[in-house]
Amino acid sequence: MPKLKPSKDFVDPTRGRVFTVRFIVSLVLIVAGLAWIGFYYFVARPEREHPHGPAFFGDLHHWNYLIGFGMFFLGLFISAHPSTPLGRGRGVVVGMLGCFLLGLAWICTFYIFSDDLSPLWVFNDLGQKNLVVGIAFMAVGFAFATRWE
Repeated sequence: MPKLKPSKDFVDPTRGRVFTVRFIVSLVLIVAGLAWIGFYYFVARPEREHPHGPAFFGDLHHWNYLIGFGMFFLGLFISAHPSTPLGRGRGVVVGMLGCFLLGLAWICTFYIFSDDLSPLWVFNDLGQKNLVVGIAFMAVGFAFATRWE
């Protein structure tokens, strides 16, 4: 039986494989976290007229945001490892600056609209916890900063 050679697709000769298990896990966590927040906010929130979905979503109330943002930030944190594209080379700078700027934008948006958050999705449910989300973006930015060479 002939030996199977690894495919040269998605392999950078200087940096290694692009799609590693760690990178795929981080992508899944990021997408799952965003999906969790979106599903709770748009479908299962008890404040809606007719909430749908599993009952435990409504029972968890604002803990859904902790679960969703937790998965999202954990996925970003895992992607800061050198075995992922965001954890090496230019990806570190992109991840670091992206997280710092998103955190700053999140906090500034919260302060600009803090008098009336009702038109902003998710912001209106989080209230003062928006500061925690902005600071969490910056904390993940520091995780990327530790990988910068």
